Amino acid sequence: MWPEWLRDWAAGVNWLHLLTVPVFTGVIGWLINWSGLYMLFFPLRFRGFRVPGLRELASVLPRKLQEIPGLAQGGLGWQGIIPARAAKMGSIAVDKAIAKLGTPGEFYQQLQPEQIAEHIVEVFRPEVPALVDEIMQREHPRLWRDLPTSVKYAIVVRVQEQLPAIVGQVTTDIGTHIDQLLDPKLMVIEHFRKNPEVVVKIFRDFGQRELNLMVAFGFVFGFLLGVPVAVVDSIVQQAWLLPVMGVVVGWVTNLLGMWLIFEPPAPKRILGVKVHGLFPRRQAQAAEVYADIIASDVITLERIGDFLLSGPRGDATRRLLMTALEPAVDRAAGPYRGAVRVVLGPERFDRISHSVAVEAADRTLVPFRDPQFSRQQADRIQRLVARRTQELPPADFVEMMRAAIKEDEWMLYAHGAIMGLAGGFLHLLLFPPGS
Repeated sequence: MWPEWLRDWAAGVNWLHLLTVPVFTGVIGWLINWSGLYMLFFPLRFRGFRVPGLRELASVLPRKLQEIPGLAQGGLGWQGIIPARAAKMGSIAVDKAIAKLGTPGEFYQQLQPEQIAEHIVEVFRPEVPALVDEIMQREHPRLWRDLPTSVKYAIVVRVQEQLPAIVGQVTTDIGTHIDQLLDPKLMVIEHFRKNPEVVVKIFRDFGQRELNLMVAFGFVFGFLLGVPVAVVDSIVQQAWLLPVMGVVVGWVTNLLGMWLIFEPPAPKRILGVKVHGLFPRRQAQAAEVYADIIASDVITLERIGDFLLSGPRGDATRRLLMTALEPAVDRAAGPYRGAVRVVLGPERFDRISHSVAVEAADRTLVPFRDPQFSRQQADRIQRLVARRTQELPPADFVEMMRAAIKEDEWMLYAHGAIMGLAGGFLHLLLFPPGS
């Protein structure tokens, strides 16, 4: 009934060795994908130790090896691939999605500068009496001391009345020059670099289900690949073959796992079966989660205020604010401006105007840093980012999520190959072919 060659083969096979190969490769496949995911995300910071001379040695190694986290800095250890490339992902996120919101000026208008101005006035108004008193005590203490309380009160009220117009001019001027003051790309890159946990959160919050599925598929892929490996091993019957084929199984298992997550970006049929990458399949839901994180952690009004005042262009922001605020004393003096200049003298009057501008410049944008107001504005930013991310072509969405790690995927494949090699030797040790 059975061909003679098949009966001869079956009689000479170590069935325990043969049948355990697919099970073994399945378990190894599961471990490869599980540990590979850990290598993707953790640790958030480099963990390891410095080796004297390694930095110099690394500089002459092939470029691919220099990409191993920490090696170029002379460290031996590991940092998660995604945290290590967080800044690059930030750059790609801006280029692919956030930049599509428009110019910084258009983005600023989406934040409703009128509401921002109203909030600044609301927060700043109670500080006006102390600000006026502080400046006048410093610049003209005798005059200020001799003024009747009613006159002082009238000056403060006059400043407060002029405040909405002054602040409105400030927010308008910021909007006019926002392209020179705000760099969303630099802001996002710096935040991702300093806070790699945000990038990890983006992947894990909307992709945890798919990542868990990838781990489970590691067993399936490993088991299926183990079947032909077992057959070939039983025919060739060479001890070296199983570890070598373990390398192939380990490499291919990780390769298939990454393909399963990201490819193809758009649905297509392969051999009559409709296939679609796990991440791009859920682009609409992913966009909402992505937008939530961007709006609450990355592009917030609070961080925009910090960037405007404390970022690389903070000096330019202060100069703009002072230019807008220097006419404040003129406006506050109103019809009495001429008389006040005569009493104080032009030089002192101008010095008081400058002092008001200097003191008010930093305080003007402090309300930007109000966490509660920033959270209120976050809903508007979230809707904007979600809509733009949903509108991305599938290929751009996949590139945004994958490009930061694509050049480092070989590390995951190499990790799979090493584990496959170790698994092959372990199987030989536990189930020797001749036993």
